[in-house]
Amino acid sequence: MNSYFVKRLIAMFVTLWLIITLTFFLMHAIPGNPFASDKNTNEAVLKNLNSFYHLDEPLYVQYGAYLKSLLTFDLGPSIKQSAFTVNDLIGRGMPVSFELGLWTLLVAVISGILLGVVAALRHNGIIDYLAMTFAVLGISVPSFVMATLLIQQFAVNWPILPVATWASPKHMILPILALATGPMAIIARLTRSSMIEVLAQDYIRTAKAKGLSPVKIVFKHALRNALMPVVTLLGALAASILTGTFVIEKIFAIPGMGKYFVESINQRDYPVIMGTTVFYSVVLIIMLYLVDLAYGIIDPRIKLNKKEG
Repeated sequence: MNSYFVKRLIAMFVTLWLIITLTFFLMHAIPGNPFASDKNTNEAVLKNLNSFYHLDEPLYVQYGAYLKSLLTFDLGPSIKQSAFTVNDLIGRGMPVSFELGLWTLLVAVISGILLGVVAALRHNGIIDYLAMTFAVLGISVPSFVMATLLIQQFAVNWPILPVATWASPKHMILPILALATGPMAIIARLTRSSMIEVLAQDYIRTAKAKGLSPVKIVFKHALRNALMPVVTLLGALAASILTGTFVIEKIFAIPGMGKYFVESINQRDYPVIMGTTVFYSVVLIIMLYLVDLAYGIIDPRIKLNKKEG
């Protein structure tokens, strides 16, 4: 057990280091620098700016200095928003992005599982066909298109929901729905196919023969085993939701990390690009690790170490 945790911890740090390294060198491979667009700034000022932010140093020196700063959890100053450090920007925007992502994940998982279970129990019926048609549409329509459709329908045609900012529960409904529709559809299809397979197993027939109630059979015996593929998918879905918030936050003017990330790319703000990438990478790596741990909770037969008996 201890060896498993040590190996996973080493793998997590190696993965994070690879992400940091690739992002750093790919970002600097793009021609120009953050001050290249400042045509009104004279050469002396540009030279001083490049020197202040160490952009005139060799790339390997900048890389080493950045890794050293990460050891002290210092993500550096923002180049374009000089009054703030990257830590400040993450501290301001991350709580909003985390709340949006968390609510989206909860809505997607709960509604997707329920929809998949209902479709499996009504296999080849009208409810199954309607549920799977909805799921196909949810997978096919990107979140930013869904956001536009929701705004048009519920803020323009029927002005019942607000569009911009993140001020009240009513402001959360449209962006959460826009983000949750795709993941919910994927979870619904996966739950349906897994439930159909599990419901055909011998132990389910035995449970029915014993006279157990349908609710107990479905939720105590069948659903637990059917959720394994869904749990496997949760890490990737969480990544999709977190990265998808960037666009949705921009559309709905939500003051989260998406605003700073999109602006940093347009402005070539290297520290903000690296800082947000590192932060999200840490979050996602931890979430994938938690998914592995969830396997053993859902199915005790799964062990965290390979040595068995």
